[in-house]
Amino acid sequence: MANEEVNTGRRRFLTGTTAVVGAVGAGFAAVPFIKSWSPSARARFAGAPVSQDISALAEGAQMVINWRGQPIFIARRSKAMLDVMKSLDNLLADPQSAASDQPKYAQNPTRSIKPEISVLVGVCTHLGCAPEFLPEVKPEPFDPDWKGGYFCPCHKSRYDLAGRVMKAQPAPLNLPVPPYHFESDTMLVIGVDPKGAA
Repeated sequence: MANEEVNTGRRRFLTGTTAVVGAVGAGFAAVPFIKSWSPSARARFAGAPVSQDISALAEGAQMVINWRGQPIFIARRSKAMLDVMKSLDNLLADPQSAASDQPKYAQNPTRSIKPEISVLVGVCTHLGCAPEFLPEVKPEPFDPDWKGGYFCPCHKSRYDLAGRVMKAQPAPLNLPVPPYHFESDTMLVIGVDPKGAA
């Protein structure tokens, strides 16, 4: 028995097969671990920019889209709406938006890149309710001299059509303006500043 010849071919086959099976098993065990390093599709989507075609947005109307779990108000303002906004500075808490959150390219009286297109985060700066869009200049139960804008039904905060808060309201700041740019005349991208913007 001690003189039996060792079958080296068989030994090499068994050693090689065991190594391959072990490597495949280690690979299967490593895949979930490595996958856990990359963000989930939900996490990637939560921070991703959102594109919106605004070609069908009528003058005086608003559409609402979702970005990062927040409503984004996109409104097309008429010339009459823009003219009314010019007369409201003495009624506003922060008419120049000095204390409010907007990108540098939206630090202007209309708080927008294009005066006729308004882009706002639709969350009241008081306690986070969603303000209602009431663009018509007509008496409202909460304001007989209403000039159009946003009204928060939770605690009665009022904003003009640029999202600027009126004086003596529960809301302390203007509605935020998110980062955005125009990819074309009709395609708006929320979540990315224009090229070259600081």
